[in-house]
Amino acid sequence: MTPAQARERFRAGERSPTAGWCRGWTQANLIAVPRPMAYELLLFAHRNARACPVLDVGEPGAYSTALFRGDLRTDLPGYRVYRDGRPVADVDDVPSWWRDDLVPFLIGCSFTFESALLAAGVPVRHLELGTNVPMYRTSVECEPTATLSGPLVVSMRPVPEELVDTAIEVSGRYPMVHGAPVHVGDPAAIGVADLARPDFGDPVEVRPGEVPLFWACGVTPQAAIMASGVEFAIGHLPGHMAIMDARDDDYRVT
Repeated sequence: MTPAQARERFRAGERSPTAGWCRGWTQANLIAVPRPMAYELLLFAHRNARACPVLDVGEPGAYSTALFRGDLRTDLPGYRVYRDGRPVADVDDVPSWWRDDLVPFLIGCSFTFESALLAAGVPVRHLELGTNVPMYRTSVECEPTATLSGPLVVSMRPVPEELVDTAIEVSGRYPMVHGAPVHVGDPAAIGVADLARPDFGDPVEVRPGEVPLFWACGVTPQAAIMASGVEFAIGHLPGHMAIMDARDDDYRVT
């Protein structure tokens, strides 16, 4: 399936987490903020580039970008709307919410390197199960700006112990889409109390002989929006990504 075909299905009403969709095509997190907040978000992303790698930015009021030639208001499978830092609506599309002063940011997503993990023999549990990836707020604080602060959010994939080094090496070749894990092993060390209760997405089993690996996650800007009480913002529903007109290999380094 091409990105355009996937976007057409989402525009027509199909709702699904996008892990495994359009193999080989890059997926991205969406966060759109009012123009006065756009510089703060860009600075926050720069200071926390591991979690918030900026792939593309649109003009104020625009709902497409150079790398997303669809409609950002309708062509994702789910959206979350924020007022004063609080999520106020999970909706199928956002034309009625979109404002002329909104600046859309597309932030890198770890789904981009999952095909490479599979090709290297590393299993990806949420793909096996057909579920959303589990995501967790951590006790690790991002580097703040004057008006934006919040916790690092991570995604988790359990990996057989003998394949941990392979998973680190393979994902590390994709630094613009989070790169290598930020933490390996004990979830309590980063403030994650219970892997069975993710803050976003769906839980997956960590089986005997497996190690939980945690990657920085592009939901981090939404956590900052909530922690900072930003007046208005629109994001993707976590795990329901923007499928871009760019290839995974565009973000691979040798």
